[in-house]
Amino acid sequence: MAPHWYRNAVVYQIDPALFRDADADGWGDLRGITQRLDYLRGLGVTCVWLMPFYLSPHKDGGYDVADHLQIDPRFGDVADFVALLEKAEELGLQVLVELVMQHTSDQHPWFQQARSDRHSPYRDYYIWSDTPQVPDNGLQPAFPPIEAALWTWDETAQQYYRHVFYAHEPDLNLANPRVREELYRVMRYWLRLGVSGFRIDAAPFMVEQARLADPRDGGFWLLKDMHDFMVLRRPGAVLMGEVNVPPQQFGDYFGPGGERLTLLLNFWINMHLFLALARNSAEPLLRALAQQPEAPQPARYAIWIRNHDELDLGRLTEAERDEVMQAFAPQPEMRAYNRGIRRRLAPMLKGDAKRLALVHAILFSLPGTPIIRYGEEIGMGEDLSLPERLAVRTPMQWSDARNAGFSEFAGTAAPAAPVAISGGAFGYERVNVFAQRAGDDSLLTRTGEMARLRQGLQELGHGRCRAVAVNRPEVLALRHDTDTTTVLMLANLAQQPVEVEVGDADLHDLVDLLSDTLYEAPSTGRPMRVTLNGSGYRWMCRRERVFG
Repeated sequence: MAPHWYRNAVVYQIDPALFRDADADGWGDLRGITQRLDYLRGLGVTCVWLMPFYLSPHKDGGYDVADHLQIDPRFGDVADFVALLEKAEELGLQVLVELVMQHTSDQHPWFQQARSDRHSPYRDYYIWSDTPQVPDNGLQPAFPPIEAALWTWDETAQQYYRHVFYAHEPDLNLANPRVREELYRVMRYWLRLGVSGFRIDAAPFMVEQARLADPRDGGFWLLKDMHDFMVLRRPGAVLMGEVNVPPQQFGDYFGPGGERLTLLLNFWINMHLFLALARNSAEPLLRALAQQPEAPQPARYAIWIRNHDELDLGRLTEAERDEVMQAFAPQPEMRAYNRGIRRRLAPMLKGDAKRLALVHAILFSLPGTPIIRYGEEIGMGEDLSLPERLAVRTPMQWSDARNAGFSEFAGTAAPAAPVAISGGAFGYERVNVFAQRAGDDSLLTRTGEMARLRQGLQELGHGRCRAVAVNRPEVLALRHDTDTTTVLMLANLAQQPVEVEVGDADLHDLVDLLSDTLYEAPSTGRPMRVTLNGSGYRWMCRRERVFG
């Protein structure tokens, strides 16, 4: 594993239950993922992020883990996982897995033993109280109004237990050193099998529990200890943290020298991306970039368009949140938890192919490691008839064959088995990989071009990024510099064509590396003038970088 491989990586997020069913039982599985790794490599992906495949009741997409060391039989077994890792290694793909240690399922043996006996060593694995009215350090339920309280009475235990998330997901007590030993035991197991790192679920809550055990460094010592534990066993592996906090706190999660989190999932930028789209203006994105600290070397932000949860808008102002809601979720059934949107990008943009390609171009232009959620590369839609976040958790649409090519399952015995979106503008009959592979102008083709080109642009992975002054507020202009080269990336968020004056005097004699269409060369004078179509984008560099 090359050091700092993640800086120029393209990550692809997969839900194992929904990606590809190889054994025709109606559920996606590890073998199905292995069968599609060639597709991902061809797309330009260099790292696969697997959502939970551990033993689980699956009341929360597998995040309700019942055994961190056992693969759920519906997904396969350890041999299937090792085969996936071997195929990924052959193709040069890194593999990240979930580390879900903020909570467990209430079906986990730890919790079952904890609730049955006050004197069990597992009792202190969880957080209990005789009354729910106890100091809770300002915590709020994660899913209002679905779960209105943090504490639930357990009749067997005769106490309340705390759960920041669902009531069937009791919080682990990471202040207990035995629980931290279990954490390292889980990490050791998957690292020895060969994973390239972990995505840490609910990292701020883990840090808070560590602070209660030892106030040193505000509890962030836990992240450093986890990082040190990991790289000692697998040099080059990464910790990618789910950290939805104000940008002023990002530095604490990275650490002064990036010795805590390697990658920080950047909700801040994600929220402002959609505010920018709602306004057809680059200003919200530029403001968000200016307000966040630079990631310390060699750490990195991780950025995305949509993930497996709601589009969380909680850190926007109320007025800004209303703007985004009115633009992309005008109906109540499109919203979730009083703060977010439970839709995919394509229907939010009404299937506008040019705008969809533009948003992907912006994703690959921003400073950070880009993440593609499965199906975003073809413009999949959502199923609003499903509850909560399940609306955006539907099977991958491979073809127009039965079950979207996701599964050959023909039975009806599994009522919870996922069903592909059918009919309408985003049904699998129209939106699928097979239909877009042959299209030179398809979203799949354009996304692949961006992903593959980005890997060759060291300026994006290892350079410095800053905004460029332009005369049009609808245009996002970013330059990525190394000591010797520069890449300029322009994106027009408006749907009307514009001519842009580029303020930086040293940017001249540029040629296109990638664009939404063929353009005339920029003007030779200063300031340089560049034309952009409505929803157009151009990636440019100095002529000598291409022609020598």
